[in-house]
Amino acid sequence: MIRILSTKKLQPNQKQFLLNAGISVVEADFIAIQDKAFALSNIQDNLIFTSRNAVKAVSNHSGVQDIRRKPCFGVGEKTAALLDENGFTVLESADSASQLAAVIVSQYPSESFTFFSGNQRLDELPSQLKKAQMAFNEIEVYDTILTPKAISTNVDGILFFSPSAIESYLSENKITNETCFCIGKTTAKALENSTQNIIIANQPSIENTIIQTINHFKK
Repeated sequence: MIRILSTKKLQPNQKQFLLNAGISVVEADFIAIQDKAFALSNIQDNLIFTSRNAVKAVSNHSGVQDIRRKPCFGVGEKTAALLDENGFTVLESADSASQLAAVIVSQYPSESFTFFSGNQRLDELPSQLKKAQMAFNEIEVYDTILTPKAISTNVDGILFFSPSAIESYLSENKITNETCFCIGKTTAKALENSTQNIIIANQPSIENTIIQTINHFKK
């Protein structure tokens, strides 16, 4: 039987999808998320969220009502859906931070933005906004904490959902012949020095990463 490792604990229905395809699953959380104390001050006219973790942190803030009417720009369908669930209005969404930055720079050059981020965020979006001399500020609202574990079980594939999870995994483990399935190009880039055996999801979602895994091992 094919066995894969997920570097994030899956929802029961996500795990069942793999089991139904005859793939057994080992799973562990290689990162943990911790909300930070932050102030909702100096908030610009538009809000940027590149992860669901940022949406959760801001939504839990006692002063969220004061900013809920501001237009939001998000990365990924899940982030946009969570913003919607929490009463925000999503003006634009894109599949990646760099794609979202391109939309902002080309279509909203005279607008101002507040970017809610985590401590391990990548430079793509802020660097593009700075280069275009956009008016924006950044507020860190959560920490990504590495929680590495040594995995002794032999697996045929590994699912990665963030560059931080890759860093955490590689601090205790090596990649040998396993096929690595990545949620997006940014995550895949973090693996380039460790393996060339990488398959990237067509859409940046856990579900699509799982579909790519099943399709690969069905061949």
